[in-house]
Amino acid sequence: MRRANVNLRINPWVICGPLLLSAALASAQVSLSTVVDLAQRNSSAVRLAEADVRKAHAALAQTVDVLYPSGQFSSGLPVFPSVGFSGSPASIFSGSVQALVFSSSQKKYIDAARDGVRAATLSVKDAREQVALESSTDYIELDSVTLQLAAAQQQENLATRLVEIEQQRAEAGVDPLSEQLQAKLTAAQLRLKRIHLETRAATLMQELSALTGLPSGTITPEHASIPEIPQIRALEPRGTQNGIEAAQLLARSKDKQAQGELLSVFMPQAVFVAQYDRFTTLLNNANSYYAHPLKSDNFNSGIQINVPLFDWRHRDKAKESAADALRAKVEAEQAERQNEIQIANLTGNLRELDTLAEIASLKQQIAGEQLQTVLAQLELGNGAGSGPGAPAQLSPKAEQLARIDERQKYQDSLDATLDLSKARLGLLRALGHMDDWVRTLHGK
Repeated sequence: MRRANVNLRINPWVICGPLLLSAALASAQVSLSTVVDLAQRNSSAVRLAEADVRKAHAALAQTVDVLYPSGQFSSGLPVFPSVGFSGSPASIFSGSVQALVFSSSQKKYIDAARDGVRAATLSVKDAREQVALESSTDYIELDSVTLQLAAAQQQENLATRLVEIEQQRAEAGVDPLSEQLQAKLTAAQLRLKRIHLETRAATLMQELSALTGLPSGTITPEHASIPEIPQIRALEPRGTQNGIEAAQLLARSKDKQAQGELLSVFMPQAVFVAQYDRFTTLLNNANSYYAHPLKSDNFNSGIQINVPLFDWRHRDKAKESAADALRAKVEAEQAERQNEIQIANLTGNLRELDTLAEIASLKQQIAGEQLQTVLAQLELGNGAGSGPGAPAQLSPKAEQLARIDERQKYQDSLDATLDLSKARLGLLRALGHMDDWVRTLHGK
């Protein structure tokens, strides 16, 4: 038996494509606006709030639908012949229509449901703003940590060079062993700091991955996509504080619900009712019990008026609704007070953080100038000559220490700027200007 020759042709893209795509995702930069958009779409809190909006609209529809006629149809046939008189004539099918004509409490229920819809809508906006704050804060911190990590790696390389220099100086008898040990200690401390920054960066990447739904490790910050955060103050006009307004509307909704329950205890209501029945004498002798034979088609209609007399259930329900309304009102007031306290704290902290950021920036500039001085002295000498009493010439050790210090001051400046950015974003959120920040991102 001859074996058939089969030529297998494999498209290189089938093998290389996924690898190239993974590499592209791993190294691709993602802008801040993209991260915020993805986080808002992927947020479970936003989706839950949107579900509450749909529920509130359904509740409003229920309160309005009772004003429209609703019909019901039923049908049935007797199974066994009737024996005796059952008290009501048998019918093949029947239909009924009813609608609420007058109710003092129903108006309150409708108004309460409308306030509930508005409250749920504002809750969605509030949830989106909170997600925008969280994603923006994590993204800006990841950008800062990424820059600090690069500086820490430079420091670690400088510390490794410092250990080599101290080892050579110790072997030559220029420096004591303690200097070499101190250089190793500095290198170990810088290595620990680099590990801490790597851990923090991995945590932030995981948090952003959970917020956006993107694969972990594929988000690389794009520093140019971060706009300057406005330097807003507490005395400036405030925007829409969606969370507080939602709580206030919810409290008002519950209060109207309680008013409706109370009205239902005392006020009558009128209902329009219409009914049609198709009577039958099949398998029964109903006509034997009436003076005249029953008609097959029967219709009646009227206004049914219900007057409450001893309605203890609705009375207790009104008390329960009043308690819920009071609780919602207190919670709304508490949320407003907490927001005011947060604004006061952030305003006070901003003054300190602004000054600390300025101090850290100045220290970084001073360290940069000192590094340039050390480099100049290493290249040209200190200009003091070599006579008795003249200061010793600088060694390469001084260069490494100056470079390490300059990188440290750079990281301190990034830390101070990050704290300032977080406080400014928090104040934007508290003052109701988070939407302005999101619009700024899209305009970047």
